[in-house]
Amino acid sequence: MSNIVAIVGRPNVGKSTFFNRLIKRREAIVDAASGVTRDRHYGKSDWNGKEFSLIDTGGYVKGSDDVFEAEIDKQVELAIDEADAIIFMVDVESGVTGMDEDVATLLRKVKKPVFLVVNKVDNAKRAQDAVEFYSLGLGEYFTIASISGSGTGDLLDALVEALPLKEEVEETELPRFAVVGRPNAGKSSFINALIGEDRYIVTDIAGTTRDSIDTKYNRFGFEFNLVDTAGIRRKAKVKDDLEFYSVMRSVRAIEHCDVCLVVMDATRGFDGQVQNIFWLAERNRKGIVILVNKWDLVEKDHKSTNEFEKIIRKEIEPFTDVPIVFISVLNKQRIFKAIETAVEVYNNRTKKIKTSKLNEVLLPIIENYPPPAYKGKFVKIKYIMQLPTPQPQFAFFCNLPQYVRDPYKRFLENKLREHFDFKGVPVSVYMRKK
Repeated sequence: MSNIVAIVGRPNVGKSTFFNRLIKRREAIVDAASGVTRDRHYGKSDWNGKEFSLIDTGGYVKGSDDVFEAEIDKQVELAIDEADAIIFMVDVESGVTGMDEDVATLLRKVKKPVFLVVNKVDNAKRAQDAVEFYSLGLGEYFTIASISGSGTGDLLDALVEALPLKEEVEETELPRFAVVGRPNAGKSSFINALIGEDRYIVTDIAGTTRDSIDTKYNRFGFEFNLVDTAGIRRKAKVKDDLEFYSVMRSVRAIEHCDVCLVVMDATRGFDGQVQNIFWLAERNRKGIVILVNKWDLVEKDHKSTNEFEKIIRKEIEPFTDVPIVFISVLNKQRIFKAIETAVEVYNNRTKKIKTSKLNEVLLPIIENYPPPAYKGKFVKIKYIMQLPTPQPQFAFFCNLPQYVRDPYKRFLENKLREHFDFKGVPVSVYMRKK
């Protein structure tokens, strides 16, 4: 199980820029306006071979009258409570502020690794100015410039060294299916309907499920472990933000399952929270099935299913090869179809294709549609093999791997899907030097 690292601090210190740099994509919104990080952002990063999950929290403003800022404060406290290590970011341009002191007061009580990071230090003068942050009482600090990346290497070296060792999840031969989604989408009701008993408390109040629980399912010829990952639990001295905890728990559960059943509420649509969880599963290279629950509550005609499906596929581009099942847990409509689909996705994820078959099918296609010439160089792909990994990854051996662009890699991925059926599973394509 990988560690969770929370990035905290007051508004406008550059947390989102730093987060985007670490996850190597522009996901968090970066803006000069205070409080622009409205939703929590989650991503995966790695340094020196050690993976960890990142949370970019909103700016911490203690005692604010603003309802929105007060909500951010709760989420920061929850993130600190759940994280294994905390990066506390401050800004050398504005120096130590009252809000910085409020955050420092909170962090001095934390019995976890805390890294004080002074951002926007891009010259020697600013490096000298950073000395004043010793007054926060958190010991040594790191100076970085998140825009250029200067200083982040030393910080990450220290961070991965301090992260506690996580116990390996006990391996089981049974597939592990995680039921994930936003609160009150029907996750626990779905499991109750499957196993035929009210093992989970089901109410109309969001966040009834307090902890993730495994259930062994062995009916109708299927056998697997089913996990309800609503995963909300109350903690002493921490205000509840149930929706936030839902995603926090999903982060951990998704990392150690084989297939994610993403349950969404048809009456709310494929909203930002559901998309967040979907992309978490995709970045972790898990099998995915989207379950559209409460379909019985939607006014519909003969076109509704196709139109709803088109909306979802538009939101999940370019990974659109994902099964979508419309269900009603209340009426027990198509819930077994959902499980059949999950088993199919699991089989796709664990599928191994013989090297001879790969080359027999794909090399003629590549010969007819070779990679475009780049800088006057022609790429020749000679050989293909599937890598020995838990999820589908393929190596294409060629003379100039650095000249194969992303559009052609997507072309190869599409051909793999077309000929070998990897529906519901992220496929990774790597170019290797022959």
